[in-house]
Amino acid sequence: MNSTDNKIKIKFILFFVISAIAVFIDRYTKMLAVANLKGRPSYVLIKGVFEFLYSENRGAAFSILQGKQWFFYIVTLLVLLVIYYIVYKLPFEKKYMPLFYILCFIFAGALGNFIDRVMYAYVVDFIYISLINFPIFNMADIYISIATTVLIVCLLFIYKEEDFRFIKNKK
Repeated sequence: MNSTDNKIKIKFILFFVISAIAVFIDRYTKMLAVANLKGRPSYVLIKGVFEFLYSENRGAAFSILQGKQWFFYIVTLLVLLVIYYIVYKLPFEKKYMPLFYILCFIFAGALGNFIDRVMYAYVVDFIYISLINFPIFNMADIYISIATTVLIVCLLFIYKEEDFRFIKNKK
């Protein structure tokens, strides 16, 4: 086995370990939310600012597209496959490590919410910022939101168009 094969192996092991840990944290916090919050009033951490409040989201972000589960299954599977393909093509070099970590967390967030949709036909949400009446969310949503924000910053200020030629390479 040559060093390129070893790099690919290490890259995928790292990708799956990071993603698995993130999914575990998401699943564990959702399990705690179901066990401790479902059917109960919110648990206020900072009055008028931050609380844990159980919610079952049958839609997407901000509860849009309520009840369109098959749409979410298809879109999520496509997103997961695209991320996997990009990780496969992504050079395992220092320059691309921010992108690598971003993809790990978007993958983990998408997978965490996908697991909920398959198991329950809804996504368990429980984090509520009451100060601004922000929609209730979960750890997977945090992964996706932060990683996507960092991705946008990277695309605007760090990476250039030519940095993405690896996607079209036949390697």
